[in-house]
Amino acid sequence: MLFPSRPGFSLPLCLLLFLSTVNALHFYLDANEKRCFIEEVPSDTVLEGHYRALEWNEQSQEYKINDELGITVEVTEVETGHSVVNTRGPSDGRFTFTSHDSGDHSICLSTNYSSTWFGPMAHIRLHLDVVVGSTKPDSDHDRGHISSLASRIRDLNMKIEDIRREQQYQREREADFRDLSEVTNSRAVWYSIAQISVLLVTCAWQLRHLRRFFEDRKMR
Repeated sequence: MLFPSRPGFSLPLCLLLFLSTVNALHFYLDANEKRCFIEEVPSDTVLEGHYRALEWNEQSQEYKINDELGITVEVTEVETGHSVVNTRGPSDGRFTFTSHDSGDHSICLSTNYSSTWFGPMAHIRLHLDVVVGSTKPDSDHDRGHISSLASRIRDLNMKIEDIRREQQYQREREADFRDLSEVTNSRAVWYSIAQISVLLVTCAWQLRHLRRFFEDRKMR
């Protein structure tokens, strides 16, 4: 939000205005005046201002655009006194800067007119819109974040490959166990058949032997 500059400035004090979130206002100044406002800006934040100056026309009794009118914009960090913007533009123009440190920034506007002892004094109505943009992207942080994500993705891919190899190994072991089980079952069946065959042969031999034994006893 814009606030008028404090009495510490040697220049004329600016109006006491409180702005809405749109940060738009208009004010009046003379040829020899400079208006300063305080804008608190976070660090690494883009601020864009749009101004439009109209000069009072005595003939038409209204404020009009004058192509000869120029506006000087000065932006200074209040705490350090560092000059951020110092530019002169037309009566309708823009200024943009990116804050390096968080804190109050002084935005001063003045005309290219100089005061005269003789002749009429120029009266200016100046419209000012200030838009505080979003924080500028931190490319180093983004690259670090992307590198971290890429590293995690690589780790996940390696774990997935390990899981796939483990699953393949388990499938191979399962196949070997199934083959071994089938062979064992087959051998157990044949062993059972062999046992039954031996028992049948033994029974047949014993019956035959007993039959001959009883026949020999009868012949005697």
